[in-house]
Amino acid sequence: MNMLMLLLRNLARGPSTDAFPFGDTFTPERLRGRIRFDPELCTGCRLCAHVCAGDAIHFDETDEGLRFTLWHNTCTFCGLCEHYCQTKAIHLTDDWHLAHLQQDKYAMIEQGVVAPAACAGCGCRMTAPVPALTALAYRAGNRRIEHLQTLCPDCRRKAGVTGGRS
Repeated sequence: MNMLMLLLRNLARGPSTDAFPFGDTFTPERLRGRIRFDPELCTGCRLCAHVCAGDAIHFDETDEGLRFTLWHNTCTFCGLCEHYCQTKAIHLTDDWHLAHLQQDKYAMIEQGVVAPAACAGCGCRMTAPVPALTALAYRAGNRRIEHLQTLCPDCRRKAGVTGGRS
C-alpha cells in the first residue's frame, strides 16, 4: 500500500527534474563557468599562466602588445587564475553554455591584447601601469609614485639612485 501512495503522490506533484535542454534551468550560485579577460586591468605578470592547472593560458609578444589566449577546451575551471590575479583581470562567469560542435573547438577561446605604453624616460615599450594594482600596493598615491609608474624598470632604477633627478 505504501508503494501505491508514493506513486500517486509523485504523479500529482509532477516531474522533479529540470526540463533542460527543452526548457530553462537554474544556474547554481558561485558556478565557475566561461572565463572573461579584461586587458585594461592586466599587468602582464603571467602568474595566471603559471598556476593554470590545464595549461590553457598562454601569452605571446606581438606588435600590438602582449596577447592573452585562453583555450576553454583545456580549461578545468578550477579558478586558480582568478584567485591569483591581483588586479582581477580574469573573472570566471556563471555562463556554462560551452557545448559546441567538434569543428568549432578552435573557436572556444578568450583573447585580449594588453596594450604597451611608452616609457616617459627613454621611450621604450613597457607594460602600461594598472591603477587597480597601484591602489592595492599604495593606499594613497602621490606625484612621485605616479611619475615612477610611467617609467620602465631601468629608468625607475636610475630614478631611485638619483632620487628622481636626471
